[in-house]
Amino acid sequence: MSKIQSTTALAALLAAAALTCGPARAQEMFTFLRPPVLQSQPQVQPQAIAPEAAPDQANAVDDENAQLAPRLQRQVVDYPTREAAGTVIVDTPHTFLYYVLGGGKATRYGIGVGRQGFTWSGVKAIERKTEWPDWYPPPEMIARQPYLPRMISGGPGNPLGARAMYIGTEYRIHGTNDPSSIGKHMSSGCIRMTNDNAVDLYNRVSVGTKVIVLPMSGAPTRDAKRMPAWQAKAQDAIDDAEPAPAPERTSWSGNRPTRLY
Repeated sequence: MSKIQSTTALAALLAAAALTCGPARAQEMFTFLRPPVLQSQPQVQPQAIAPEAAPDQANAVDDENAQLAPRLQRQVVDYPTREAAGTVIVDTPHTFLYYVLGGGKATRYGIGVGRQGFTWSGVKAIERKTEWPDWYPPPEMIARQPYLPRMISGGPGNPLGARAMYIGTEYRIHGTNDPSSIGKHMSSGCIRMTNDNAVDLYNRVSVGTKVIVLPMSGAPTRDAKRMPAWQAKAQDAIDDAEPAPAPERTSWSGNRPTRLY
């Protein structure tokens, strides 16, 4: 049956139904022919999908300072000195780093320093700062420890830790992946801090900050009961570290390596 014939037959059927049943009844019989009535749906506003947070390695820094021995924990102490606020003073023999606040105060951090034969003293400046630095062991270190990798990308497992502040071209103040080394003489000349303390110092200093590294001999043990005498001796040690005329004074056993951890 053609489409025209089908339409004609349907019209005739509707007419017959209308005559026999009445218009109302005919409409009920053929409601199936009506197009469906769409129910209005409440409009749903598109939800903004928050971008996935990028991994922030700064959040990976644990509170390692609190795990140190009390004397090595970051704390504000009395530290009278003629050095200007903002100066960094490394007390090598006692494994402390002081950030001078002024007014006779300083923030003191416990640190790890060079082992025997790898200590040095003098006056430097911070030349650059890096977050989560990569580590490239220098040839001298690889010669001593050939099992070392040739490069480790920045991250929590990197020996340089969360932050590095480069002192000249050879040394760094940096974090560490070994907090147990704080308070010990076991590095190859660099100055280690816990990662959270390295972040704290990194946020305080800037490029150009003066760094004074005291020698193994001459820096007195801090004595709160005899502060005037200690202050005089400590300042003498600081003055002795001043580069006059050489830029630094260094003690080594063997050849002097470069760019050490």
